[in-house]
Amino acid sequence: MNPQEIFINEAGRLRSGWRFLVFAGVYLIAVQVVLRLFVALASFALGNYAEGFLNGAGGYIAQGFILLALAIVIGWGCGRLLEDLPFRALGWSFGRGWMRDWLLGSLIGSLSLLLAVAIAWASGSYRFSINEGGLSQSVAETLIFSGFLFILLAAAEEAIFRGYPLQTMTRARMAWLAIIITAVIFSSGHLNNPNVVPGFTFLNTAIAGVWLAIAYLRTRNMWFPLGIHWAWNWTMSAVLGIPVSGITRVTPDPLLRASDLGPAWLTGGSYGIEGGAACTIALLLSTLFIWRTRLVSANEEMMLLTDRENPKQTEQLLSILDSPEEIE
Repeated sequence: MNPQEIFINEAGRLRSGWRFLVFAGVYLIAVQVVLRLFVALASFALGNYAEGFLNGAGGYIAQGFILLALAIVIGWGCGRLLEDLPFRALGWSFGRGWMRDWLLGSLIGSLSLLLAVAIAWASGSYRFSINEGGLSQSVAETLIFSGFLFILLAAAEEAIFRGYPLQTMTRARMAWLAIIITAVIFSSGHLNNPNVVPGFTFLNTAIAGVWLAIAYLRTRNMWFPLGIHWAWNWTMSAVLGIPVSGITRVTPDPLLRASDLGPAWLTGGSYGIEGGAACTIALLLSTLFIWRTRLVSANEEMMLLTDRENPKQTEQLLSILDSPEEIE
């Protein structure tokens, strides 16, 4: 094998695996630097109030914005510098049909979550009651604020895991490998959450990673998986009062209050529905539906930008693999 083939593919580009690693390395370094700088600036500006800000709503919003902005900027930069691709290749452009895909994704995300809860409820494992606050201001604030926050945080996770890393390997016809890698990393990132359920937490979150990756591959834009992702979390937490991956503090006054009667293997216990078998069933059924449905599809331009390598338009680089003897 020509040593150049380890790094350069037939299109004259850096191979997708290396591009994946470039994005991951730059992103991880940038996140550490920017988050530490943000904490330092907040501590300097707010003094004794900094800890409360960082651990509260302000901190959640700032962290989500930083994670999202860096993933988009670095993804765009990698696409531009390594593959000569325009920004719209990332799937965040407001092209024709973006709102429809987002709304449809939001509907599917909510219905998928309701299916998981219905499975547990039908077995007598859940009971729901109206929040004592009813339609009070605090409930309304929870519904509105958490909706904004879940959209922001879901967008950040989608940009990280279903953004450039998945897309660049899809162009190399290795989407299946990217799905496995990103799903495992996505799942591992939830293992430090409160009340983790051994086995089910990792399994269900990994399936969710596959679920969302397939949603991206069906449309080749980020709006459809974003809709699915945020609506699942919002319906679970703000509407039904069930913990999101073990976390409850984001939605202090949900519309309903859930009483988990067990068994924990079905409902997930204190971790929430995502830690139980009811979630596993719902995710698998929803994944199959998204894979087979004709309700969504990718337009021709996005397929051209994401379904194949973008050849290097320079004869010298295109001839690297054909004429190895010319390389000293």
